[in-house]
Formats: sequence, structure tokens, C-alpha cells
Amino acid sequence: MKNPGTYTDRIRTILASRTQRTITNEDLIPAAVLLPLFGGEGSYHILLTKRTHTVKTHKGEISFPGGVYDQEDKTLEKTALRESFEEIGLKEKDIEILGCLDDVETTTHYRIRPFVGMIRYPFRFTVNRDEIEQLLEVPLDHLHVEDFAKQTRLSLQTGDRIIYLYRYGQHIIWGATAAILKQFLELIRHPQ
Repeated sequence: MKNPGTYTDRIRTILASRTQRTITNEDLIPAAVLLPLFGGEGSYHILLTKRTHTVKTHKGEISFPGGVYDQEDKTLEKTALRESFEEIGLKEKDIEILGCLDDVETTTHYRIRPFVGMIRYPFRFTVNRDEIEQLLEVPLDHLHVEDFAKQTRLSLQTGDRIIYLYRYGQHIIWGATAAILKQFLELIRHPQ
């Protein structure tokens, strides 16, 4: 993982060599997130955000930058890029999109398309303090698929659902964010 070009190419190849699972249920609200990666000090990190308690939904939760699709976006990739700019100041020129992960359906009726992107490093983030309380720079070496062994069953009106829980320091990563992170880690550690 020392050479950024080699690592970036490896992730791009892994994502391109698989069939992405998409959700087409029109009753779900389309949204997109960016799973931002960056390299520094000889290792790679994933950037996560902790949402403020003043946002409309998912107050105080750990998430990836992203949000709801807007007609002006034209594509879900543009949604992820626009939201990343609004939340943490990433401009399109600062991100190299490497590919997509599988769509994720949330208990709050969203269908999220996750895009994986490499951020040039170092980068000075401009955090929107109305939406984001804190940035978490999580070393990839700290994250292990096996740590997702903690699962819980959530009972919903539509039936039971298994959700993943992951702890990073005092933070709990769960729900759609944990599912996206779990899939990414499985792919990069055990490409098919």
C-alpha cells in the first residue's frame, strides 16, 4: 500500500471487475455517498463524518459524505460529489472516482449508491459545521472485516433486518454506513 498509483489501480480494477447490484425500487428515495480514501504517512485512510445533532435526519451518526439526489445533479455520481463539496469542501477536481459499490436500501426508505474515490493528500477540508460535527480519519489497517462479527437484528414493519455494528474508538458505525464499509473491506481484502 505504499505506492498510491498502484493501490488506486488495484481498487479501480476490483470495482470494475464485478457486477454492481443496483436497486430499482422507485418507492425509495435516491441518494449517493462518497467513500473517500486518502494516503498519507505511508498508509491509507477512510474519511467518515460525524453528523451534528441539528441536521434533519441521522443526528449524531457516523456517515460518509453524501445526500439526496437532486434533479440538477443529472447522475448519482454528481450527487455524491455535490454533497461532498457542501459538507467537507471537496471539489470535483480533488477526487478521483474509482468505481461503485452495491446499492444499499435503508430503513428510512433511501436507496444509496456508494462511490469510492481517492482524495489527493494532504487536503485541507472545509467542514460545514451546520451538518458535520467531526471528521474521522480511520486508518485502513485498523479496519478488519472480522470486526463486523457483531450483528444485531432490527425489527421493522417490513420485517426483520440484520444490521452490522462496528466500533472505532468511542464511535459506533452502524446501519448503511457499516454495510457499505463492510462490503468495501471484503472486496479489497478478498477480491473475487
